[in-house]
Amino acid sequence: MGKRDDLIAKYAADLSDKCGVQPDLALLTKVTIGVGPAIYNADSETVAASDPTELETVKKNFLMKKLGLPDSPELDAAIATVIETYGKSERNKYRAVVYYLLTKHFGKESVYA
Repeated sequence: MGKRDDLIAKYAADLSDKCGVQPDLALLTKVTIGVGPAIYNADSETVAASDPTELETVKKNFLMKKLGLPDSPELDAAIATVIETYGKSERNKYRAVVYYLLTKHFGKESVYA
């Protein structure tokens, strides 16, 4: 297994153990690939949930650009829900896991088809 496969396995474990979600591995793999090289960088592989600038980046670059959603308060609410699902006290919120949960939340799996 390569490094990306190891990371996908780690993300799948987070989804099932910390989020209580049975992951769709095909979708998780596509989301992880979509995140790109950020998954290999210790700083960019996680989402700083307490940083408003970081959450704005998730909203603009992922929800609006990648998923094609219009800006609305619903986007902020969805991010808050995903952070809550992951666990506010969980220090490492992996970007691929957060993006996967947001993709599922909005039913936008077709973006990765």
